[in-house]
Amino acid sequence: MNDVKERPWSQHYPEGVPLDLPIPDKPLHAFLDEAVRDYPDRTATIFHGKKVTYRQMDHMANRFARALQAMGVNPGDRVAIMLPNVPQVVAAFYGALRAGAVVVMTNPLYVERELEHQMNDSGARVILALDLLKPRIEAVRPHSPLEHVIYTSIREALPFPLNLLYPLKQKLPAIQLGPTTHRWTDLMARNSPAFPPVDAKPNDVALLQYTGGTTGLSKGAMLTHRNLVANTLQTIAWLGRGDARETETRILSALPFFHVYGLTVCMNMAVAAAATMVLMPKFEVNEALKLIEKYKPNLFPGAPTMYVAVINHPDVTKRDLSSIESCISGSAPLPVEVQTTFERLTGGKLVEGYGLTEASPVTHSNPISGLRKTGSIGLPFPSTDVKIVDLETGLRELPPDEVGELCVSGPQVMAGYWNRPEETARVLRDGWLYTGDVARMDRDGFTYIVDRKKDMIIAGGFNIYPREVEEVLYEHPSVQEAVAVGIPDAYRGETVKAYLVLKQGQEATSDEIVAFCRERMAKYKVPTAVEFRDTLPKTIVGKVLRRKLLEEEKERQEQAASSSRG
Repeated sequence: MNDVKERPWSQHYPEGVPLDLPIPDKPLHAFLDEAVRDYPDRTATIFHGKKVTYRQMDHMANRFARALQAMGVNPGDRVAIMLPNVPQVVAAFYGALRAGAVVVMTNPLYVERELEHQMNDSGARVILALDLLKPRIEAVRPHSPLEHVIYTSIREALPFPLNLLYPLKQKLPAIQLGPTTHRWTDLMARNSPAFPPVDAKPNDVALLQYTGGTTGLSKGAMLTHRNLVANTLQTIAWLGRGDARETETRILSALPFFHVYGLTVCMNMAVAAAATMVLMPKFEVNEALKLIEKYKPNLFPGAPTMYVAVINHPDVTKRDLSSIESCISGSAPLPVEVQTTFERLTGGKLVEGYGLTEASPVTHSNPISGLRKTGSIGLPFPSTDVKIVDLETGLRELPPDEVGELCVSGPQVMAGYWNRPEETARVLRDGWLYTGDVARMDRDGFTYIVDRKKDMIIAGGFNIYPREVEEVLYEHPSVQEAVAVGIPDAYRGETVKAYLVLKQGQEATSDEIVAFCRERMAKYKVPTAVEFRDTLPKTIVGKVLRRKLLEEEKERQEQAASSSRG
């Protein structure tokens, strides 16, 4: 890696943030060991008013680790966690690591086909899931390597008397317990709270984090203990919170932990700082405002849609949001008007960052203090190097302001894709991660994304690859040709629109297509608009011109906006 001190961004680095950050040789779960050693009685999580201390979290993690060993989980075996943001996910994540397992974070929104692919690809032997997901789990189980299923409930994390009222509001599926089907509460009751962690090396894989691909196949990025330790400490340093352990940091944890962004900047960062996580299983703006007023979080990492919802809330000016100090926005471009309005309302700092699953995920951010450049993703994180290379060969490093592919190098870059050596060799070359994003870097070292990953759609912070949607659309018996495009959306940033050509003599409606998709993919991937055409615009070799469709859609939206104004 090039010496970062020679790079152009060094002169604009925030005061107090080191260009080169030493990364300790320790496993990721050492963060929990240190938190419970130094601050055992500090609150780790708050969920609907119920507080769990770091001592209690430590005991839960150890009990889970013992349970996994009793199930025959050996070092290197994969354990899936399919939960929203509840205390159990924190304990299970660190408990699995203490047992030497590799964690597979699984989106609870996945439908059966997505879940089955991930379980089979990862080879997960155990899954911890919400009991509400039982129908999906049981449908997939016979066609997967899953040997043990552990069910937990939202109710088990609630305080009295909410835990008694919860079943009255939610019809829970019956769980038939047995030798391979378990209840979280039973495991917590019968296992010891003491556990000697299995020895883990920094370069051992800690996490398989699945990401979409241009081929439509979901790939598991192998993130090591060192990768995740590094990105956690890089984020803490960037936020200027080197003293976070002493100042009792509180984090509004609205980003899902099953997404690597939330995992790093909410959960792992909180544990490393012995901070308090104010948990939100799902972001809802009214609840978020209540939690900010009640628990006074300092940090609110999020996606632009969250900040949009806050600043547009009708009562926002009547709410006390003054505790917010710092926010890094990721997953999608941050509009400048959202940034300025949010900062005016809270008095805190909101900056745009950038990352990708393959980098644990954060590689860039605008400084919290110091020079910020609107429209840019900011400067590289400590110990992170960046270059822009030509799009043709990927070998020639380009001078400032020339457009090419963004490449990054640093301790947070993955070890590779799980069981995909060819894909790994394509994106990891000579110590550099080729991101697939088209970008430019100015003379000050600030990077600007010119075009997101080829054809990828980012809707409400979720990455959606058109091929995934198109494969489902092609399954419809009436569809001859299909293309999915991300079109501008005021709230989600982008939303999925499907353009279809039907087979001769066949008929279908927009509602029918949407319903068909809902049965076969996660809700956030389902097209929100469908347009039927006689033909699709194509190149001479038959490739659909997505950009042409997007240009037409933008022009249509501009004309509609102009008509409504006048």
